[in-house]
Parts: sequence; structure tokens; C-alpha cells
Amino acid sequence: MKHIKNSLKTSILGVVFSLVFFTGTAQSNGFEVLKNLELMDLIYQHIDMYYVDDPQPGAMGKTAIDAMLKELDPYTVYYHESNMEDYRLMTTGQYGGIGALVRKVGDYTYITEPYEGSPSFKAGAKAGDKILSIDKIDMKGKDSEEVSNALKGPKGSTIQLEVERAGDVLIFPITREEIKLQDVPYSGMLNEKTGYIKLNSFTQTASAEVKTAFEALKQKGMESLVLDLRGNGGGLLIEAVRIVNMFVKKDQTVVTTKGRIKDENRVYKTTEAPMDLTIPLVVLIDGGSASASEIVAGSLQDLDRAVIIGTTSYGKGLVQRTFDLKYGSKVKITISKYYTPSGRCVQRLEYYDREAGEKPQVISDSLLKTFATANGRKVIDGRGIEPDLVVDQLNYSRLTGTLVISNIIFDFATDFVRKHPNIGPARNYKLTEEEYALFKDYALKQEFTYSTASEEQLEKMKKTAEEEGFYGDMKAEYEALLARVTPSKDRDLEKFKAEIIDILSNEIVSRYYYQNGRAEQAFQEDRDVNKALEVLLDKKMYNTILGF
Repeated sequence: MKHIKNSLKTSILGVVFSLVFFTGTAQSNGFEVLKNLELMDLIYQHIDMYYVDDPQPGAMGKTAIDAMLKELDPYTVYYHESNMEDYRLMTTGQYGGIGALVRKVGDYTYITEPYEGSPSFKAGAKAGDKILSIDKIDMKGKDSEEVSNALKGPKGSTIQLEVERAGDVLIFPITREEIKLQDVPYSGMLNEKTGYIKLNSFTQTASAEVKTAFEALKQKGMESLVLDLRGNGGGLLIEAVRIVNMFVKKDQTVVTTKGRIKDENRVYKTTEAPMDLTIPLVVLIDGGSASASEIVAGSLQDLDRAVIIGTTSYGKGLVQRTFDLKYGSKVKITISKYYTPSGRCVQRLEYYDREAGEKPQVISDSLLKTFATANGRKVIDGRGIEPDLVVDQLNYSRLTGTLVISNIIFDFATDFVRKHPNIGPARNYKLTEEEYALFKDYALKQEFTYSTASEEQLEKMKKTAEEEGFYGDMKAEYEALLARVTPSKDRDLEKFKAEIIDILSNEIVSRYYYQNGRAEQAFQEDRDVNKALEVLLDKKMYNTILGF
């Protein structure tokens, strides 16, 4: 025990002395670093010797590291050796498993979508299958993460998956494969001349997949392109640079990084000849577009190379690098901020100037700066990427949200598929009035509750009126108004029929045509895509927006 403690102390002090004497930037903090590491070592020794139960040093160490990093920013992360699969999935999009999305519903986890062509797909698993056991281990009561981890494993290993479907118990032997989540899950033609590429992530294959999709669409007659980055949380910076390189000239600055360490101050330029310098281009973004997505959108906007459409992006202007540690672990550290060609940083939250435990604050409006694109258009920093054209998004009703969360839409779609061997083409599919009537009858038989925002506001007004003594005078009017906004399932299923049909139709299509079908069906009511088509069809509007 003493030998282990001395070894631990020696290792810690060695790291500290390396930091203090070989890293000039750390010298001013050297004493504080040494003092705190010694205190941590002493606390651990006392816990090890005197704590009432046997401590778990592995769990304690990870908790301590996670808590320490939490004070920096949410992107500086420690990957324990047991979490390497998560790290590999993040950087490569690959993992060993059966290839299926799962979700917890009640006491059990259900398969919500097997990936087309995956081991689960080939074995015959379907959306709506209730997972009873994995390798004879009961899955009842386990959360979806536990079930997902049980489904993952080394390529070539075989699991026994027991599911319940329509009252029948089925057992599938499934051999795990190397699953690669596609960076481009869908690409296709929106019309005879306009191509569409959906980019979900920036792993090591992102630019290659975009190039392959672009070339295929060119062969189909594409003359303009919509690049969809909505919901794309980012990934590898260099992949963002390579994608921008497809549309701008060689040796063009795409992004600059600046950090505390001078060696991390870098300029990333395009290094290859572009694939197409003139094709009209629209990029779609939303609040889920972050990091590498914002580099692509922001750079193309600054260079007046694309019209940006949608809603304001997330605002993550920080760059991370991963460092290898001992014992098979890694740490990902925020090393710099990035700046688009105009010189702006899109970072929205300030993590550094705050007291311990305080939440990060949005950068003050007074600190925002204005920058200019290549054509002189005005853009600002500190707020993510603001689109050139903002598209108002549909806000779904509380009822619709409840139908999704309570799995009523999911369960109806599962039952629908069992009764309908096939449906029409995904792009044109929509639930009929007769089919919606069946859904309405089904929904009314289910147990669920919801409230409206109007109802909640009226309740607050009532309390205020009672406190001020006015409620007696307004009671009759209040009760009449409350009756009109209190939920009525039958009434609201008619009132919000259009949006419910959209979501239900998309869920049903995914059971027959999977991710590709879901994407194509969604085009019918996609406001961002429709606005993109409008802009691309109007060359004058397109050029005016870009300042030509």
C-alpha cells in the first residue's frame, strides 16, 4: 500500500515539475498546481486509510476529474479507458453493434428503427419490437443506455436477442458488425435541377461522403445545391475546411484559430482545386447546428458563396484537441477559439469569466462587434451564425408533443404497418382522412393528459386577481374563458390535425423506407427547403441577398 501511494505521489510530482519547469506558460501557476495536487493526494490517502467502507478509487478518480473539468466548459472532457467506444463513435462514426435505434417505453426498451442493411435489419428486427432479453439477461427495468451498451460489442461476436412483437415472442441470433453511422444519411434531387445533401456529422469521412454525393447529383443533372446542416452538432474542424474547399478557390482562408498557447494559433486554408466555384448554393442551419457546421456556414457566408437559410445556429466557437494519457485514457481540451474569414468568433456563451459553479452567461450585446463579408454585407460575432433569410418555424401544440412523448404515434404506426404490407412512394405519402379518423379513435382510447399554455397563464392570472381582490368581479368571465382553453382531446385532435398528420405520416414512412424515406417525406412540409427552392429559382433574389 505504501509503495503504491509513493508511486502515485512520484507520478503526480513528476507531472507537476514537467508543467512548472518545461512549460513557460505554467510557471506563474506552478505553486498553486503543486499545492492542490498534494492536497488531493493527502485527501485520497486519508480516505483510503480511514473511510468507513472500502473506497472505489477508480470511480472516485473519474468523478474528481469530471468535476474539475466541469468548471472549464462542457467540451473539455475526460475519456476513461472504459469509454473509448464513445470516443471512437464521436470521431469515426463507427462502433461494433447490431445497427438499430432504441428508446425506453415504460418498463422496456423498444427498437425504434433498424438501420437499413444492418445486422438487425438482416436478422428481421423491426421498429416496435419490445426487447425482452439480450443473451438471456432480462432487460425489464433497464434504461435505454444499458440496453444499448448490451447490444454493442466486438465485431463478429453473436448475441441472442429476444423480442416481443404483436404478442409473439421471437428470438434472433445477430452477429455484430462494424457499424458506420453515415455522415451523409441522404442525398437526392429536390426537383429536376436542384440537389440536396443532408450532412449529419463531421467525422473522418464527412468530406469524402459529401464529395461522393455531390458527384452523383451532378450526374443526375444538378444545377444548384441545398446543403442541410440542421441538427449537425459538428466534429472535426479539418473536415469542415475540406467541405468549404469544394466551393471556393484554392489558398482561401477558411478559419483561423487563436489560443493562449501560440503554437495553437493556426490559419486553415483550402489546399485543393474546388469542385464547383459557380453552382448556386444554399446552406440550411438551425439552433442545433454547431461547431464545424458553423465553420462551414460562417465561412461560406463571409465569402458570399452561399445563402444561409433557417434559424440562428448554436454559437460554439471553441476548438478542442484530444491528448493521449496513460492507461488507455484520453482527455479532450478546449485549446482555442476559431474565427471565420471576416474575423468574427461565433461563441455565444462566456465560460471563462465566471465564479466557480456559476452558469455561463451570454456575451453582452455591448461587446458584440460588426464585421463585413467579402461583398461588404454586415455580420456580427458572439451570436452564432445568423441566417441571411430567417424562416419562421412551426411550433407544435402541447397535444402533438404529448402524442409523441407518450408513444401513441409510435404505437399506432407499429400497428398500421402490420395491417398494411405496403404504401405509396415516400415523397408523396400522407395519411388519408379516413386513416386519420382511425388514429383519432385510437388516440381517444389511450390514457394521456396535457395542459395548454393558455390554461396555465389563466391559472396564474386567477391567483393574482384573488390576491388583489378582483376575482369575485371577474369569476364568470374567467370560468367561460377557461372552458375554452382547457384541453379537450376530441376538439384538439381536430384542431391540430394537420401537424399530427405530418408527424404520423413521417413515422409510418420510416417503417417502410427507413431514413431515406423519412427525409423524402419530410420535404412536403419543410419550410426551410421550400424557401431554399424559392431562392434558387429566383437568380435575381439569390444575387441580391449575396450583395452582387
